[in-house]
Amino acid sequence: MRDLLGHRAVITGQSQAVPQPIAQKELWDDVFSPRLGGDRVARQIFLRAGITTRHAAVDPRETDVSGWSTGDRMRRYVTEGQALGSAAAAAALAEAGLDASRIGLFVVVSCTGYATPGLDIRIAEQLGMGLDTRRLLVGHMGCYAAVPGLQAAADFVRAQGLPALLLCVELPTLHMQKSDDPSDLQTVVSHALFADAAAALVIEPDAPAGLELLHTTAVTVPGTEELMTWDVTAHGFRMGLSPKVPDVLAGQVEDAVTGLVSGFGHSVDDVAGWAVHPGGRRIVDVVAERLRLGDDQVAESRAVLDQYGNCSSPTVLMVLGAIRRQRLLRAGEPLVAMSFGPGLTLCSALLRTVC
Repeated sequence: MRDLLGHRAVITGQSQAVPQPIAQKELWDDVFSPRLGGDRVARQIFLRAGITTRHAAVDPRETDVSGWSTGDRMRRYVTEGQALGSAAAAAALAEAGLDASRIGLFVVVSCTGYATPGLDIRIAEQLGMGLDTRRLLVGHMGCYAAVPGLQAAADFVRAQGLPALLLCVELPTLHMQKSDDPSDLQTVVSHALFADAAAALVIEPDAPAGLELLHTTAVTVPGTEELMTWDVTAHGFRMGLSPKVPDVLAGQVEDAVTGLVSGFGHSVDDVAGWAVHPGGRRIVDVVAERLRLGDDQVAESRAVLDQYGNCSSPTVLMVLGAIRRQRLLRAGEPLVAMSFGPGLTLCSALLRTVC
């Protein structure tokens, strides 16, 4: 039923795509241990990150990108990003049973590469979207960007009554830095956590089945700008990641989620699925502690971290996809997706099952 704000925005198709897998232990043994002199602390960071397998568009065991210029990395980003993004988007459209020519808005989210014409134009043409398809590129927002991207797509669907496609594509492994200093723990942590992936959602107006987006919120913590950074250098983008990040974000979680769900008559206990962005093992732990969630309630977040690592913006969508596949969701049940990134910023989304 159409509400006072327009059409309902319902997720009807979802998919993801990843490049070749690499075992976390092999990455340490074959790539980073030789560079870092087998440092004990660095080894613990890698092997206790909660990750078994990650994926990389360029296998670091075969090709060392750490000496590449930013231009070289951007050219490879376009090649690999288009292939990965097209695969995810095509599969999401297929699940929705929707032809690409019917997409009214194509939203592409990425912070790991830039080009003009961008991935939005290249992938739209490759998939056969109409010449009048509107496009929106959401760039350089980091790991939380899927939520504002989802909000923009849903707003279009509500207002225009046309389908939208959201695509998140990230290739952080193209930004490997020279890493021969084990005391540079921020670089060690970023190399231990981040991996490549693409994830896509199809959103349709008033669909009879799927996940309806009800609302999103954002909270940015003042004075935390330097705790998470992503700087463009002559040799790719360099991550700055403070160990204070989980604790700072944890202090915002309870109020943010309570405010998100209470406006729709729900409490935290009503939520049937928690898509918590696994920015790292400790992030999931502190969110679960603050919201008093059991291990089963964050099982999908830990599983995605274990199988894929932190893939930046696609990751929360990958967790949401795992919940949709693995949990029996009843009509009207609420779900919460939350992601975290530079700012420091916490973005949350409230969805409910339609069936």
